[in-house]
Amino acid sequence: MPTKMLQIPTADGQADAFAAFPDGGGRHPGVLMYADGFGIRPVLREMARELAGHGYYVLVPNFFYRHGPAPVIELPEHIGEEVRPAVFAQLMPLIEAHTAERVLSDADAYLRFLTTQSEVGAGPVAVTGYCIGGLLAVRTAAAHPGQVAAVAGFHGPVGADGSDTLAEITAQVHFGHAETDMTPEALGELNRALDAAGVDYTSEIYPGTVHGFTMSDTDAFNPAALQRHWDRLLPLLGRTLANG
Repeated sequence: MPTKMLQIPTADGQADAFAAFPDGGGRHPGVLMYADGFGIRPVLREMARELAGHGYYVLVPNFFYRHGPAPVIELPEHIGEEVRPAVFAQLMPLIEAHTAERVLSDADAYLRFLTTQSEVGAGPVAVTGYCIGGLLAVRTAAAHPGQVAAVAGFHGPVGADGSDTLAEITAQVHFGHAETDMTPEALGELNRALDAAGVDYTSEIYPGTVHGFTMSDTDAFNPAALQRHWDRLLPLLGRTLANG
């Protein structure tokens, strides 16, 4: 599986990024993958390679690039509950500094870069994200309705911006929520907002999950839920992207 480390030109400098794509040449549909707050690390590279193996060019930007290349903060090999508070104490200032304006400016740069890679075919792209990356994915899809054909968010605050943002989305959508992040009542509220916005979506709570369930280097990891995530994501991409 070919992989590359790349530099994406942005309005504020250069964002380092990881890319994975199928072997054998040719052009493939593009997928912009937003990491969780812990950023680009072995588990994210593995997920990007896994997705690329299904026929996609996957670009994972370091969205905290303004604070340095990934890993922006030092991470243990396994992010257990005992280290989470200390890790989050370092991450929160970075998350707070990542304003909506920065998100949208960067999204423009990431999509422009993705769609001009020689291995990426013409046509629409998909955006997927984890944790805070789910929110970034939603904002990117809302800001680029003609270009983003699919958006997926997992264990992320995907409805945080409210119905105005959801109303801008023309992409097909899947949201996979952690049981600890979303009550059935809150899920009903989000899904009613998606209905009102006319979004073509699936949105569900993955049973028995806690926040971060897709990430195998955390205590939150749930193998069955990770598989469910692939079982939802791959058909979504197959329906919406050329040659998927």
